[in-house]
Amino acid sequence: MTMMTPSMSSLPRELVEEIVSRVPSNSTRAVRLTCKKWNEFFKSRSFMKMRIAKEEEGAREIGETRKIVMIDYNVYLMSIIINEDPSTKLLGKLRCLPEQVKISQIFHCEGLLLCILKDDDTKIVVWNPSLGQTRWIQTRKYCGASRYRGQEYYKYAFGFSENRFCRRSPKILRFIDDFRIYNENPSSWFEIYDFDSDSWTTLDISPHWPIMSNHVLSIKGNTYWGVAGRKTYAPIGHIICFDFTRERFGPLLPLPIKPWSAQCVSLSSVKEEKITALFQRSETYNKLEIWITTKIEANDVSWINLFTIDTSSIEMFSFKSFFIDEKKKVAVVFGRERETRFDLTHGLTHGLTHYIINVISEAGCCKTLVLGEPEDIQCWPLVCSYVPSTVQIKQHEGGKRKEQSY
Repeated sequence: MTMMTPSMSSLPRELVEEIVSRVPSNSTRAVRLTCKKWNEFFKSRSFMKMRIAKEEEGAREIGETRKIVMIDYNVYLMSIIINEDPSTKLLGKLRCLPEQVKISQIFHCEGLLLCILKDDDTKIVVWNPSLGQTRWIQTRKYCGASRYRGQEYYKYAFGFSENRFCRRSPKILRFIDDFRIYNENPSSWFEIYDFDSDSWTTLDISPHWPIMSNHVLSIKGNTYWGVAGRKTYAPIGHIICFDFTRERFGPLLPLPIKPWSAQCVSLSSVKEEKITALFQRSETYNKLEIWITTKIEANDVSWINLFTIDTSSIEMFSFKSFFIDEKKKVAVVFGRERETRFDLTHGLTHGLTHYIINVISEAGCCKTLVLGEPEDIQCWPLVCSYVPSTVQIKQHEGGKRKEQSY
């Protein structure tokens, strides 16, 4: 009697779901393209919840942290293990956008990504990497916009509003803020995109302070920025919140260290619930401080020092982005470094630039991981939260795209 080997199609649905849910993240694209039925699994909220739970359980077992990183204008999922011998691994390029599309900025909010295109300022895209859903949105042109490398230069924020029935809806803030370019007579213009109405609306608001676009965080559905003084080269001295429900800015909120006392300042978030601030003191040049909020609201903030270390033996600091492990009291700093060489003919010379990660512990130990050489030296590595989400991206009504959206 011949024994028949069962095929996947003959297995119970529950068992097939269990098998497919264990497929590694970097193989899901291939699985979804293999079988229509398997692809349908990824559109099911219950299946995705099961898959996300398994991913999180597996990550906890090996002490893994997963982050979204932007390298060379592409978006990847990265595994980072923080222990005595830290390591990183790219789990795969996140692929839901056309291959030729390059991303210049990413903004994360509750599992969704707002992606700003590198070579096209006529549209933007909101993306759920877990579900593979996207929504293309056409932008509007503002005649007073600054131009940067041949393109109009806008700043963005991404968050959620909440109505009186506790229903939440994503919104996008887009604006021009020329305080740093035209200090005497700055241009200022703000607009907001509402997913429900599928339209842009101009807002009559202004924070009256220069907003630092490379210090932007999503916390509890609202956006926080570092803001500077009105002087052209004034440092970051405060943070400010934009409330997406009220569509208004809050008051200036203090940082734990006074302006001008820190050579380097950078902001990050912990689980989109707390803000962390990294400072390098300018009066000593060898002290690194990490602070974290104990309370953060649109109108109020309080801070506590997480740890302070001596960095005299660490080459600091060429970085744009970082995150912390609050329990282990470790800062993971993404940046770049150049090889320095010396020869008798040319003296001191600078060689290739590398993407690096500095893993800095409370004990002052710093371990450097080299990620590789950049394809474009203008692109800095950027890290943001990875929160797998089953949030559905609302599509244009009737499946039709209005004139304002792609």
